[in-house]
Amino acid sequence: MSQPVPPNQPQQPYDAHPGDGNPFAGQQPGQPGVPTGNPFAGQQPGVPTGGAPFAPAAPARNNIGLGLAAAVVAALVAAGIYGAIVGATKHEIGYAAVGVGAVVGFAAGKAGGRNPALPAISAVLALIGVYFGQLLGEAIIISKQRPLSVSEIFLDHFSDLNKVWKEDANVLAFVFIVIAGVVAFSAARKASD
Repeated sequence: MSQPVPPNQPQQPYDAHPGDGNPFAGQQPGQPGVPTGNPFAGQQPGVPTGGAPFAPAAPARNNIGLGLAAAVVAALVAAGIYGAIVGATKHEIGYAAVGVGAVVGFAAGKAGGRNPALPAISAVLALIGVYFGQLLGEAIIISKQRPLSVSEIFLDHFSDLNKVWKEDANVLAFVFIVIAGVVAFSAARKASD
């Protein structure tokens, strides 16, 4: 069913005065200040009139020092967490070793940018991080059995701790170390993009 169409409303003449309540009275359509319904009216084609609709991308960083510092800090923190996990569970957990590599590589890539040396450096630091995490885990396990603290075992008896680690280490321990290095290398490359 159709609705009846209302009659056209009376139009205000162009020579109306601003005092009559119409601020655009007396102006012709298309002049500045007169809304025409077209937001692009009066612009020249191809001439930019405002800012970009989005912010430009941040420049890529290439700071090996910053990337190295971030990777070292990430390796220390991740090794501590990994060691705590190994010490609490008395097992080496592969996902945690992969996590060490991912954290170290991501930190190096994000902080250092696209420096080609950072993936290799982060891989080496991840290898060291997993190794020290495993040593820390061994120290935690030993401290529960002996009247020594973890810091005493780790700092004062490091050579003995390393011997115990070598005796307990199996092929899987070395696989975890290598996987962490590969993951760190890959994560550093991806994070720098």
